[in-house]
Amino acid sequence: MLEYCVLLLLRRQASYANDIITQLKDAHLIVVEGTLYPLLTRLKKDGLLNYEWKESMQGPPRKYYDLTDEGVQALKAMDETWQSLAGTIELLKSRIPII
Repeated sequence: MLEYCVLLLLRRQASYANDIITQLKDAHLIVVEGTLYPLLTRLKKDGLLNYEWKESMQGPPRKYYDLTDEGVQALKAMDETWQSLAGTIELLKSRIPII
């Protein structure tokens, strides 16, 4: 789920880790650096992300991540899976009374 959320954010624009954390927090998903950095490293190793170092006006250079073509395809597959799962859940909810 977190992988899907990160790829969704990076589809919109390249971002650095703290910006990703802030955007997730704004969406009410609390993620800490100790969780995000290993995920970003794995996604990079899997060929789903690229990164580029950019100078910062506030401190050291920042590593900005963006999607590779493989990342775009993986996101598309995740989105299809999510849509199917959401449809299944809605169907089940409509058939079963919620207590």
